[in-house]
Amino acid sequence: MIAHSPTAKQSPFEIAGFPLQSWAFAVRIWMAAVVALLASFWLQLEAPSSAMLTVMILAEPTRGQVREKAGYRLIATALGVLASIAIVGSLSQTRDLFLVAFAAWMGLCVYACGLLDGYRAYAAVLSGYTVALIAIQQIDNPQFVFQVAMERGAAIAVGVMAITLVNDLLFAPDRHPRLGAQLAALHHRVRNYARAVIRHEATDTVAVATLIREIVALRPDISSLAAESSSGPVRSAAARSAMVALVAELQAARALAAFPAITDQALREGSLFHLGTEQSLQTSSRDDDVDLPGAASTSLGRALRELLRRDAEVRLHLSALKSVVRPSRSWRAPLYHSQRIAIENGVRAAACVAAASLFFVLAGWPSASSSLSLVAVVLALGATTPAPRAFTALGLVGAPIAVALTGILEFFVLNGVSDFPLLAIGLAPFLIGAALVATLPNPVLSGLGKVNLIFISALFAASNPQTYNPQSFLFTSLFVCLAAGVLLATQYLIPPVSDGQRRRWLLASARHDLRVLAERTDRRYAPEEAAFRDAVRVGQIAGAGPNDAEYRTSVEQALAYFDQAAAIRFGAAQTHGRES
Repeated sequence: MIAHSPTAKQSPFEIAGFPLQSWAFAVRIWMAAVVALLASFWLQLEAPSSAMLTVMILAEPTRGQVREKAGYRLIATALGVLASIAIVGSLSQTRDLFLVAFAAWMGLCVYACGLLDGYRAYAAVLSGYTVALIAIQQIDNPQFVFQVAMERGAAIAVGVMAITLVNDLLFAPDRHPRLGAQLAALHHRVRNYARAVIRHEATDTVAVATLIREIVALRPDISSLAAESSSGPVRSAAARSAMVALVAELQAARALAAFPAITDQALREGSLFHLGTEQSLQTSSRDDDVDLPGAASTSLGRALRELLRRDAEVRLHLSALKSVVRPSRSWRAPLYHSQRIAIENGVRAAACVAAASLFFVLAGWPSASSSLSLVAVVLALGATTPAPRAFTALGLVGAPIAVALTGILEFFVLNGVSDFPLLAIGLAPFLIGAALVATLPNPVLSGLGKVNLIFISALFAASNPQTYNPQSFLFTSLFVCLAAGVLLATQYLIPPVSDGQRRRWLLASARHDLRVLAERTDRRYAPEEAAFRDAVRVGQIAGAGPNDAEYRTSVEQALAYFDQAAAIRFGAAQTHGRES
């Protein structure tokens, strides 16, 4: 008899190699695109393809993520429209200055992206490439800028309402169940690290930095919880506090690692027992100490009690997230950002746009404005990723695939069809297929799926009635591929900041902050919040690979600065608490 393993029981039911939740996501995206097109045609919008494209851009797996991204998309579009009107109104008669102003605006938006994360960073670059889609596209007809902006805004609003409606009617999943599981898994790993420290076992520095990076990486997802439902803000506060408490517990374990091995076996076993139980620890009335029998009032005993108190705080916050109760102690999760890296990224982005503009101006092609707009879109979206040049390369690979698929859709599947039901059915395999690929765990394949969702929608350019012009399609396809190629060439001529340089700048900022902290304590944040901010910087250094000798040295230095800063802050907080 063959026993069934737990893993086999838990494996999800699959169709054609994809789980049901991936199929549900793909079908929702197709239905939202159909609803957006139907509403656009019924309202007789001039840019129905923008409504469909909005659905593809907002193709996120959970309801809260879609709502948050949609909100930022509307705000950023309005900002981009205002910038388009301002640039066109003041520089429409001088094309060279117009392009210079556009390059500067793109650089400013990429700079702002470097100071933000999640959908806020996306909104920053969206306000940049909106100018490309409105002002650059109408560079020869500046009098139509306001009209095009209003048409685009209306289509985006329709797309937002379509995907929101479909997600609500088809019960799109919420993010908080999976996020709670992720936080619980991270808590388990932090506990394992703490147990290794108590046993005085060797630990890997890079593994610790990677764990910190995975914890702080949940920050954007946690912010999206607030948009899921009426209880979203409470869940967001609980999850955010749990995330900050995880960093504090990890730091407490690292502080304990600085002590010699625990020789008292009863104390060691008692500490390990508390880290292995889910029962609440007994704390004092002030909730600033943990009742740990056998722990004397020594530095080692205080470090052990601090670790266990931090572990209890994490459990309380996870319990608050599960039971939808606002935590008794709510922490902020401040984001660390490097001004120098953001400035460098902004300057390089402006230079890339200027170089691409110069190339298209010298080429003198009639449709160069469309290619320049696509250069701005790919550059802006790449700025929200850890590797902008790799994103451009992915776009260059995905563009011909999207061209081929769109050609098959337009001239073989539809081939002159004008009835909307047939149009919706014809779109189904292409949109559903691309959405399924976008759900794959492989980042390259997933990226190609997302790129194809966007490129197929842009190349197909749905209209009422649908036009089937092979010559126009070939020119559009050529300029789409050309835009990705030109941008990749400019990014090789003006390369992004290297990983090694980013690590050096981040370490220099950590040293500077530590010197300032030694002179005066920063009262803007609680010690836990300040430790989380430092952990974000550690995560950024850990993400600037590859894993070589210099990388490991940088990670070790970053963690040393993290430990020293946390020790100063928590020591100052304890001193201040005793004095008060």
